[in-house]
Amino acid sequence: MKSSFYSGNRQTLYSSLPEDTLLIVYAGSAIRKTADEDYPVYIDTNFLYLTGIEQRETVLFAVKTNGETKETIFSLPPDFMVERWTGKRLKPDAITEISGCTDVKSTDELDEQIKAASRRVRYLAVDIDDLNAKNPTQAAFLSHVREICSSPAIYDVRPQLRRQRTIKAPCEIEAMREACDITRDGIIAMMKASKPGMYEYQYKAHYDSALLMRGCREPAFPSIISAGENNFCIHYYSYTGQSKDGDMILNDVGAKYDHMHCDISRGWPCNGKYTDRQRALYNCALSTSNHMFEILKPGMPHRFVDEEIHRYCGTLLCDVGILDKWENNRKYMWHNGAHHIGFDTHDMVAPDDVILPGMVFAVDVGIYVEEWGIGFRVEETAHVTETGVEDLSKSVPRDIDEIEALMS
Repeated sequence: MKSSFYSGNRQTLYSSLPEDTLLIVYAGSAIRKTADEDYPVYIDTNFLYLTGIEQRETVLFAVKTNGETKETIFSLPPDFMVERWTGKRLKPDAITEISGCTDVKSTDELDEQIKAASRRVRYLAVDIDDLNAKNPTQAAFLSHVREICSSPAIYDVRPQLRRQRTIKAPCEIEAMREACDITRDGIIAMMKASKPGMYEYQYKAHYDSALLMRGCREPAFPSIISAGENNFCIHYYSYTGQSKDGDMILNDVGAKYDHMHCDISRGWPCNGKYTDRQRALYNCALSTSNHMFEILKPGMPHRFVDEEIHRYCGTLLCDVGILDKWENNRKYMWHNGAHHIGFDTHDMVAPDDVILPGMVFAVDVGIYVEEWGIGFRVEETAHVTETGVEDLSKSVPRDIDEIEALMS
C-alpha cells in the first residue's frame, strides 16, 4: 500500500468527525505470557488501516478544530538497550514514508499533548469496542487517556470505520489477489505431499513452508487443517490427528499480504482418490459455489448469499439421497455461508443489507455428514464487481479431476 492510501483513509475519517474533537487510535501493546516473555503483539487493524504502521505502542492523535485537523503520530523513542534485545524502532522519517503523516513525535510527549488538547475539545473520538475492553491492551490505554483528559464526551468512530472498510480500494483488492495466490501455493504443497498416515501437523508444516517461501511470515488467521473425525470440529487447531486411508483432509486457510487477508477452504482425500460418497458430496458443494458465482451481483440483499447457499446445496443433498427436503439442510450444513474479508478475516463492516461493488466476502459451502465420516468445505474469496462477482481464489485447484491429477 502507498502512503496515499492511508492518508486518504484518515482524511475520510476526519471529515466525518464533529468539530472540536480529539481522535485517539492506539496500535496496541504486549500481553505478558509467562515470566519475562510476552505474547506477540497483534497490531490493531483500525490503526493499520489508518497508518500502515506495524509497531507496538504507537498512537494516531488528531485534533479537529475550526474546520481543520492537525494530526500527529506518537512513536516510541529510541532506546539503545531495548532495541538491542527486541529490534530497531521505526524512526520518524520511516513513519512518514509509510503513513504519509509528516508530524511524528515521541510518546514521551503524549500525555501532555492529550491534556492540552482535551481542554480545547468537546469530544474524545475512539472505537467504542476498544473502550469496552474487547481488547485488554486497548482498554487499558484508553482508560489511561480518560484519566488525564478533562472529561470530553465520547464520540464513537466505529460506525464510520465500518463504512469505510466495507468497500475495498483497488490496491486492497490487488493485495487480496496476491494473498490468494500465496495461499494456493500452500494448499498445493499439502495436496502434493498428502498420503495416508500423515499427521495434521505435517500438513501444516508443508503449508507454512510454502507461505514463508513467498514472504508471508504469518497467516491471516490460525490455520484449520484436520483429518477424518477432526473435520467435524469447525474451528480445529490441535493438528495432532493422523490421517487414515480414505480420510478427507479439510483445510480452511488464508495468507496475508500487505495487511490484507483471504479465506479459502478445500477438502480432498488423503490418498488422492475420492470415493463415490466423497465425490457426490464434494460435487454438491462445488456446484453450489459455481451457482453462487453465476448469480451474485450488486443490489441483492446480503442475507441472500447465505440463504441461497443453503437452499441450493440442500436441494442437491436431497438428490444425493441423504435429505428428505432441502429445508432440513442444517442437519449437514452447520455454519453460515458468507462473511466479509479485509484487514480482518471476519472483517469489520457496516451492517448494510445490500451487496455493493467493492465488497469482498467469503462464499463458504460446508457439508458435514458424520454418519459417512465425511466433512469438508469449499470456500472462495469473492470480490463484488459492477456487474457480478469475481473469484479471487480461482487459481486454487477445486475440481475433482484437477485435484486427483495434481495429487497423482
